[in-house]
Amino acid sequence: MASAISANKAELLAIANSVATEKMIDKAIVIEAMEEAIQKAARARYGAENDIRAKLDPRTGDLRLWRVVEVVEEVEDYFKQVDLKAAQKLQADAKLGDFIVDPLPPVDLGRIDAQSAKQVIFQKVRDAERERQYEEFKDRANEVITGVIKSVEFGHVIVNLGRAEGVIRRDQQIPREAARVGERVRALIMKVERNNRGPQIFLSRAHPEFMKKLFAQEVPEIYDGIIEIKAAARDPGSRAKIGVISRDSSIDPVGACVGMKGSRVQAVVQELQGEKIDIIPWSEDTATFVVNALQPATVSRVVIDEDESRIEVVVPDDQLSLAIGRRGQNVRLASQLTESQIDIMTEQESSEKRQKEFAERSKMFEEELDVDETLSQLLVAEGFAELEEVAYVQLDELAGIEGFDEELAQELQSRAIEALERHEEAAREERRGLGVDDALAEMPHLTENMLVTLGKAGIKTLDDLADLATDELIAKKRSEPRRRNTDGPQLRRPNARPEDKGGVLGEYGLTEEQGNEIIMAARAHWFDDEPANEEAADADSSQ
Repeated sequence: MASAISANKAELLAIANSVATEKMIDKAIVIEAMEEAIQKAARARYGAENDIRAKLDPRTGDLRLWRVVEVVEEVEDYFKQVDLKAAQKLQADAKLGDFIVDPLPPVDLGRIDAQSAKQVIFQKVRDAERERQYEEFKDRANEVITGVIKSVEFGHVIVNLGRAEGVIRRDQQIPREAARVGERVRALIMKVERNNRGPQIFLSRAHPEFMKKLFAQEVPEIYDGIIEIKAAARDPGSRAKIGVISRDSSIDPVGACVGMKGSRVQAVVQELQGEKIDIIPWSEDTATFVVNALQPATVSRVVIDEDESRIEVVVPDDQLSLAIGRRGQNVRLASQLTESQIDIMTEQESSEKRQKEFAERSKMFEEELDVDETLSQLLVAEGFAELEEVAYVQLDELAGIEGFDEELAQELQSRAIEALERHEEAAREERRGLGVDDALAEMPHLTENMLVTLGKAGIKTLDDLADLATDELIAKKRSEPRRRNTDGPQLRRPNARPEDKGGVLGEYGLTEEQGNEIIMAARAHWFDDEPANEEAADADSSQ
């Protein structure tokens, strides 16, 4: 490259073409790099104070070198200025204030100058090559790419992708998969980031999307959009589950993914180092999909709590271990697949739980409503679980219970309302004892129990409440552990974070709209104060 500066015109163009072709970058960028290198070398020869420019004609190879000087009446800087008389020798129509060109003879570079010029050209070409690589890969996220393993560094696999390099980090590799230098490998492009050292291309073989892309390559119906993979979950290298649905009723989605004698699914299994894959028919009905997702275990009953995104699954006693799977794998994958927390329990445990809940609710009604055991049990058997339900249900619905009449229903509602008022008064006293301002009680949607919870969290004034974001107030707590019973295995919810404690009032089930109303009502006094503050400021300025 050093010889390029002093080479003849044909050689300059030949070198520019060669570099542009080899690095797959625009020839104009190489020409620009050469010009910059020549300028740098010329400044070293004529003086760095000079404003020297170089121009290399990309068609003919002609090289022009000049410095730019300003026409002034009295010269103060001899490197960048020239008087009018001298200027008119260079350009006849020059006048004061003009910037004119002073041609310079070609530079005969020495060894050091040539080396410096070479570094400038190399740096410019490297920068252009990195930008070209980034532009090539930046929009290819979620695409499967094939490369050759170049090296393994600290457990991370460096992959040669042809015109760039990617990395499969340790946590994105299939466990126990041996990476050998020189072997071809397929991986999913997770993301591409711009970096000073070139684009950072992060690859993955452990991501569920990689498995979905492999199925799209093996199953034409998926590629054509006839069959869709609606959900996927993986325990890389061990087991996976996918939920599939067909847009064509005549095509069985599970059979199409399995293929003749299992040929299609086996091709994916082999690529994933023997990972067992359960192919499950997807259903819009959550209960049906959960039953399918927990295969091969048999499910007796499914109870869904949509508010908590929680699903209780009851299985026969002899199916418990199968439903949970080794080290909780089966239920963990089913949870990821359904994006819900799944609690597994046996029929015996479910029966014991129902009996306990029945007894607790009966006892509560018996004490709060001052009724006998038979009547309280009858309320629970009819589906009543809270005092509010008894207090505010339609009277005819309560009177319609076998053995009840309108007079009894009215009496029960009256007692339920009285009990709620007692609880409200007790909570109000506790709230005031905590020092929570009465102004908070005027906020919409907030009950006295909620205000007690706020007070215990240190939120006692309107400003305290107004400083909260909506999520900090109402976000639901994400249950961190999931237990089958007190002695059974603890199963962590996928992606659950121990520090994720939810909002201060997360347990009360407030909606985002309600949370926004509360926060905005608490902030209203901020805006009420603004006119008064402005008037005070105006009064001060007038004085």
